[in-house]
Amino acid sequence: MSNEAPAMKLKAIGIVSNGIKQPIRHGWREVVSEITVNSELTEALDGLDEFSHIIVLYWMHQLAEGRQLPLKVHPMGNPDLPLTGRFATRSPSRPNPLGQATVELLGRWGNVLKVKGLDAIDGTPVIDIKPYIPGYDSAPDAKAPQWMPEH
Repeated sequence: MSNEAPAMKLKAIGIVSNGIKQPIRHGWREVVSEITVNSELTEALDGLDEFSHIIVLYWMHQLAEGRQLPLKVHPMGNPDLPLTGRFATRSPSRPNPLGQATVELLGRWGNVLKVKGLDAIDGTPVIDIKPYIPGYDSAPDAKAPQWMPEH
């Protein structure tokens, strides 16, 4: 048995539109975006508008590929915070630039979803959409390190 990870192939199911051309550090919670899902997947959205929130998985397509990433970073780029393993942070610079956001679903019109709080720039490919299920998608006894700000 090989220790090598298998190759994967992903395809976008939709695209983000919101007018934000470059990543911003703060203020995403108020950003309203539209996700246009590929038209052949329209029926897959049926019932989604019964949920108040959804989870969006997306590909951070503007991050440079092939660059060496340090294994440890200061969270949020703050040198006052402890040097921490990259996977213990929410840094967008990752081996696979995959993003995830839980957002408010404001409405659905055919294959277009209107959401609030998606931290993805205009033109970002969407990989998957899932309903947010209270009690299932939140861990009641979750903990985080002291340096992590509360949201």
